[in-house]
Amino acid sequence: MAFHSKELAKAYWRENLKLLLSLLFIWALVSFGFGILLVDVLNQIRFFGFKLGFWFAQQGAIYTFVVLIFVYVYKMNRLDEKYDVQED
Repeated sequence: MAFHSKELAKAYWRENLKLLLSLLFIWALVSFGFGILLVDVLNQIRFFGFKLGFWFAQQGAIYTFVVLIFVYVYKMNRLDEKYDVQED
């Protein structure tokens, strides 16, 4: 990965960290927030026959994590292209 200038490298890593932090926030919100903190409120709602809080704690956090992996790959490929550091 070769950047044309230090400013481009800093901008690239700034955007990369912003993306990482936003995806980690979503994951924490879903797994910790929905699965633990808001479980009693969400358990009043049914989702495919299960209480929603239970579903988030058991399945929703895992599905969200897998989706976030694909989002990260897609966004990083676009970021690499933007800064012209994509793989050949």
